[in-house]
Amino acid sequence: MAKEKINLARFNVLQVGDQFDHFQIRSHIAKGGMGDVYSAFDYAYSREAVLKIPDAMFIGDPAYYARFQRELEVMEKLNHPAIQKGLGSGSFRGMPYLVTEFIEGTSLRERLKAGVPMPPGETVPLVRKIADALAYCHDHGIVHRDVKPENILVSPDGQPILLDFGLALSSDGHRGTRASQSGAAGTPEYMAPEQIEGRSGDCRSDVYSLGIMMFEMLTGDVPFRGDSNLAVVAQHLHASTPRLDTAGASPQVATVVARCLQRNPDARYAGMRQLIYDLEHLDSVDTSRLDRMTGPATSVPYSRSPFVVPFALAGFMMVMIVILGFVLQALHAHGR
Repeated sequence: MAKEKINLARFNVLQVGDQFDHFQIRSHIAKGGMGDVYSAFDYAYSREAVLKIPDAMFIGDPAYYARFQRELEVMEKLNHPAIQKGLGSGSFRGMPYLVTEFIEGTSLRERLKAGVPMPPGETVPLVRKIADALAYCHDHGIVHRDVKPENILVSPDGQPILLDFGLALSSDGHRGTRASQSGAAGTPEYMAPEQIEGRSGDCRSDVYSLGIMMFEMLTGDVPFRGDSNLAVVAQHLHASTPRLDTAGASPQVATVVARCLQRNPDARYAGMRQLIYDLEHLDSVDTSRLDRMTGPATSVPYSRSPFVVPFALAGFMMVMIVILGFVLQALHAHGR
């Protein structure tokens, strides 16, 4: 039987009310780099659900289809109140899709969009619950590798839910296809140095990403930002870690975050359970190591710190002087 041709334009963006297999589209939730996420009603099971449908440009890519299947396999292994459940997968007119449970809530990214810091009394309990979900994943041989606010949903009662296991690495060695395509897996602002270097990473990579997210929650911005992805990843590899205690956080909280953000994985928490212990016992956190784990005290991202701007301007001026020298030399030669 001949394979049915896909109408790529038809599925590029689904509209509210559209029928897709046995689902009716309710709303468009998000658009990512690899596809779209919709809320939908599942007529086959009479339930609300979430559909993940790949971008048309990836259709026909066996590696991407394998990623979809892999994400479902990973999610079916996990059963935790802070982890979104996978419900199934399918294909409609040649278009693969993934079905996950529908959860009422708001993305943590929406909460952070205004750039307003969250109080420590709200941040620490939320991070502790996320760490518990990640610890459960690690206990089951799964490393998430894409921990970021976009992948955290917060329910009306304050329960965080971990989403999107498309880049997850499991103990059997399988991983999401974005890693195999690019050599590095994740979102630059939240990637651990070892991921940037193309290594698979382990549970300590999730510790690093969670530390970045905690820094952002407490300050309103990530510690490393730049004009390009290259500038951001360079800072993860080479820049000093900003200190949180200058931004109003306690030395104990600043020490916890700084330990998460160590470039050397061996210097971080060995696992989420250790991080959870410190979050639950902040009074006993040893703050004497804070100076050793951070660079010059600054409460702003490295790219905006007063230490970087003068050097950047000096570098720019040097480049302009060199260019001017070449121009003058060329004019002089032309005049002769």
